[in-house]
Amino acid sequence: MQFLVGFHISPFSEKVKMIKKEEPVMAKNPEDVPVYWFETSDTVSHRFQFESDGHLSMKVVDDARPVPQKMVESFLNKFFPSGYPYSVNEGYLRYTQFRALQHLSSAALSVLSTQSLLFAAGLRPTPAQATVVSWILKDGMQHVGKLICSNLGARMDSEPKRWRILADVLYDIGTGLELVSPLCPHLFLEMAGLGNFAKGMATVAARATRLPIYSSFAKEGNLSDIFAKGEAISTLFNVAGIGVGIQLASTICSSMEGKLVVGSILSAVHVYSVVEQMRGVPINTLNPQRTALIVANFLKTGQVPSPPDLRFQEDLLFPERPIQDAGNVKVGRALHKAVKPSQVQKLKEVFVEEKFLLSQGKSWTDMVLEHDATGEDALRGWLVAAYAKSMTKIYNDPDDIILQDAYEKMNDVFNPFLSQVQAKGWYTDRFLDGGTGTRFAW
Repeated sequence: MQFLVGFHISPFSEKVKMIKKEEPVMAKNPEDVPVYWFETSDTVSHRFQFESDGHLSMKVVDDARPVPQKMVESFLNKFFPSGYPYSVNEGYLRYTQFRALQHLSSAALSVLSTQSLLFAAGLRPTPAQATVVSWILKDGMQHVGKLICSNLGARMDSEPKRWRILADVLYDIGTGLELVSPLCPHLFLEMAGLGNFAKGMATVAARATRLPIYSSFAKEGNLSDIFAKGEAISTLFNVAGIGVGIQLASTICSSMEGKLVVGSILSAVHVYSVVEQMRGVPINTLNPQRTALIVANFLKTGQVPSPPDLRFQEDLLFPERPIQDAGNVKVGRALHKAVKPSQVQKLKEVFVEEKFLLSQGKSWTDMVLEHDATGEDALRGWLVAAYAKSMTKIYNDPDDIILQDAYEKMNDVFNPFLSQVQAKGWYTDRFLDGGTGTRFAW
């Protein structure tokens, strides 16, 4: 979600100008002029203003949409890509319409097929019973899981490795619930439904992260070939795994105790395997963790690591942790939370031509990016933060002086640093902050 922030001179400034003309001696301090801005999210604008006592007030200033328009825009925000229709190529709407019809007809056919299977087994279910079995147990809860997970797509772009691991953990949870369901037959429907819910989320996360992972291996524009071969390997070993499962089910897993023991071992092997897979993926897009690691390595050694070099340094489970050697930077907090009102003008003067603002705190440094900031802007901000953090340990100068010195030092080294970054194969034309942070615009 992006917030557009605009700083404006309040009408009070006109009064200041008039006073200056009539009584030059009574000139007002610029800090006395109220500071306010607008933040826009989902086409609703809010006006934020710091009062004289330091209190932050907020007011909705633009949400005059009619109810039908609000409903349509809410639907588009939840089920269409961000920025639609400008973010997709021509034909996307037609594709989506027929895809919806396809799934509608498929779900209806599934109900009929379930009824037929139960009938063939000697049962005489009513159409309502067949619908309940198909929808709640097999389809319904799984689709709910898919819908919930589909709203997290931007986060998966930023951290595909983490979400790929989470997908397999969710799948194992769903499988585990199905595995132990015979122990509590009176809760069979609930456990089977929760199992399908977890599997639905796992399916979306696994599919959504597949493309960026495959793309990281495409060296000569051969993404389709890599994708096809990867699917072929998956199919081969899925078939082999089915054979192994059948053999286990007829031998040591014929009892419930055997299933619990072997199931636990297979689940542990499964999660371990996917973690090791992700450690080998050399993703070359910039996100908060990889940017911080690049800066930390550069400050330590003077060299920039390549994507294959950096992959084993990534924290796959907790990537949002700040890295001390890179300035303990946190990115994405709202401007009015990250920067004190008294510091806004000073920071604008220090970073007058930049697309970021930095605010040093005791535990970490906040970085707020402009709405069109790229990977280069993020690298510049991270370098300044890292230099400022190291200077703070040595000098006792005020924060604004330290930031100014760090900014000048960054400018001295940035061009050769950027050349190294690009030569190592990193993409610097965009910065993936997970889609959860706030950005601003002057």
